[in-house]
Amino acid sequence: MTTSSGGTSDGQWFPASWPDRIRALANGELTPVTPRRAATVLLLRDGASGPGGADAVGGSGEGPAVHMLRRRASMAFAGGAYAYPGGGVDPRDEKPVRWAGPSLDEWSAALGVDPVSAQAVVCAAVRETFEEAGVLLAGPDGDSVVADTTGESWEADREALVSRELSFADFLARRELVLRSDLLGPWARWITPEFEERRYDTWFFVALMPAGQRTLDVSGEADRTVWLRPAEAVEGYRTGEMVMMPPTIATLRALLPYDSVAAVLAGAADRDLEPVLARAVLDEGRIVLSWPGHEEFTKHIPQGAGSPRGTGAPQGSGSARESGSPQGSVSSQGAVE
Repeated sequence: MTTSSGGTSDGQWFPASWPDRIRALANGELTPVTPRRAATVLLLRDGASGPGGADAVGGSGEGPAVHMLRRRASMAFAGGAYAYPGGGVDPRDEKPVRWAGPSLDEWSAALGVDPVSAQAVVCAAVRETFEEAGVLLAGPDGDSVVADTTGESWEADREALVSRELSFADFLARRELVLRSDLLGPWARWITPEFEERRYDTWFFVALMPAGQRTLDVSGEADRTVWLRPAEAVEGYRTGEMVMMPPTIATLRALLPYDSVAAVLAGAADRDLEPVLARAVLDEGRIVLSWPGHEEFTKHIPQGAGSPRGTGAPQGSGSARESGSPQGSVSSQGAVE
């Protein structure tokens, strides 16, 4: 499908509820919810061989591959959309942990938040990656990583983390592990629109898949896991075979220039983490919805229209464990900002 803005977005997820909610917010009939802090991780590996998940890397060519999950079609929020492992911050992610890598002050400066919040966001990134993919960015010391997270005891701990019976800090302490924050690179930050029912202030990270570990198909929210090169995933989005939210396809495209995971991690140091904020303008009943800096996602929605045809799955009330979404806000002559 080609939008009226001229870009193609066959796989762009667009909830059917958005136009009505945008108008309601502009008319003062909708109170925005406060966005919840969240983190998501683009797990990367070089080449077509290596640790597997439910699916191996497809196709041929050079460059890193990224691990993606397809959300179950039954999920009310972003059902059928591809995303990365991730979810909301647990308040207990602020508890002190054994830490390796850049200091909290350095992470605070990089992420644009206070040191306590920076730790919580990084902990959430590592914890959610373990919960949703079985991959743990931690080790016995600051120079090593756990080699194997399979087995009954690891699964019991993972399930306890998912159910919130166990905090991540207690999990690391009990296993005498150090969180390897140096294995993460900050990549992007998107905040869900003010007119959304569930809002997330989401930091995206890149990370090298640890040697010896393998992704596990353990997320209860996913019906498929796959390793794909970014170019393959971008092509799947272009043809409409893969539905994605704007931040997912945007962060994938940002990987295209890199030929190795090492190059991606080096590039993370120069990434702009200014939050991406959507903007909606109401002009005589017509909505123009856009994400500054990402013109391809612009939508022109006529008065009385719902979701543009072919733009993805509808939305209802969804899971609170989300990978992240775009942001914005609304005003009556124009602005959702």
